[in-house]
Amino acid sequence: MTSQEKPLPFVYQFAAGAIAGVSEILVMYPTDVVKTRSVIPMLTPDVRSRSKADHYPKNRQQLATESIGMVQTFQNIVRTEGPGRLYRGILAPILMEAPKRATKFAANDSWGKVYRNAFGAQKMTQGLSILTGATAGATEAFVVVPFELVKIRLQDKASGGKYAGPGDALMKIIKNEGPLALYNGLESTLWRHILWNAGYFGCIFQVRQLLPTATSKKSQIGNDIIAGSIGGTVGTIINTPMDVVKSRIQNSPKVAGVVPKYNWAWPSVFMVLREEGFGALYRGFAPKVLRLGPGGGILLVVYTGVMDWFRSMGVGK
Repeated sequence: MTSQEKPLPFVYQFAAGAIAGVSEILVMYPTDVVKTRSVIPMLTPDVRSRSKADHYPKNRQQLATESIGMVQTFQNIVRTEGPGRLYRGILAPILMEAPKRATKFAANDSWGKVYRNAFGAQKMTQGLSILTGATAGATEAFVVVPFELVKIRLQDKASGGKYAGPGDALMKIIKNEGPLALYNGLESTLWRHILWNAGYFGCIFQVRQLLPTATSKKSQIGNDIIAGSIGGTVGTIINTPMDVVKSRIQNSPKVAGVVPKYNWAWPSVFMVLREEGFGALYRGFAPKVLRLGPGGGILLVVYTGVMDWFRSMGVGK
């Protein structure tokens, strides 16, 4: 939990998580589009259909040429595709935020109780915060995979033109690739959320212990911004390689009789490392950390603020 007070019923956690998630996505979504463009190399449709070793270029000079800077990528999108493209695919993440963030915070609280009882701990510790965050991340991953897959397909320039919108993308994926294709990338998504949430909640606990005790609402907001932003930054540093391979796995359509080049998470990580170098595992890191660092602060501040507002209304008494 992000508050030291008694947790409220699930319905209020759900509402607070939804409001926090939608607030964060509305502010930070354009950086996610830039991040996705940076992670997925620019490929033609015919190249995307291959599963050979040349699916992605190996030449370091080619990779450097394709790795356009974040600012230039942003400018290119606005100039050539229009500002609206920065919010293309946002409906799926907005619809995802209510169950996703509710699951994140509610699961973190619930697993915290389980682990405290299992280990006989009266209060949360640094180790338990990391463990509960990781388990909450695994729980959250099952909720978000279909939404993430639709979002990735819509954001990518080459594949986005195939779909009229989230609903059309959903129907075409099911029709052409089968219902199970919606969970393409589940394993890599599990790892991504386990690593990020472990870093996020673990850092929030530690940073709050180090910061001066809040004596006012203003200082509490300041502490939450600092703790959440540091947590989001550390989580992003830890999980970016897994996010890179997750995007590649989910952007590879299922073709009968063809084994995708990017299939399982950790083998894909080592494949990218071997073929493209360490830097490729952190492709898109700048826009991602610029979103999820401050985004982690926004999440924590809004979630805590909404929960405190519920308590001021007499909820939970």
